[in-house]
Amino acid sequence: VQLVESGGGLVQPGGSLRLSCLASGFTFSDYYMRWYRQAPGKERELVASISERGQRTDYADFVKDRFTISRDNAKNTVYLQMNSLKSEDTAVYYCNVPVYSDYWGQGTQVTVSS
Repeated sequence: VQLVESGGGLVQPGGSLRLSCLASGFTFSDYYMRWYRQAPGKERELVASISERGQRTDYADFVKDRFTISRDNAKNTVYLQMNSLKSEDTAVYYCNVPVYSDYWGQGTQVTVSS
């Protein structure tokens, strides 16, 4: 299992970013996918989940109506569109496959600051 996150960066409050996670080593379309984040000094927390074909999505309360998770099974990629970013969204963002929960990528740093 390999997970490669990308798309992070420095953005001003109120701005947007789109994260991508390219997955390999398993049949991507067979599994739920999740995005997590970990801020400095804090535990990793679940941000969003998406079902195998994208028909169901779930979000943590702190990102509802701002973030959108999606997937392209033809590209083995899951996305996280982040809008109206706040300073408290600053963290390293990771994707994960619940059934292979021990496997993590390197993450992508998102910094929201003016």
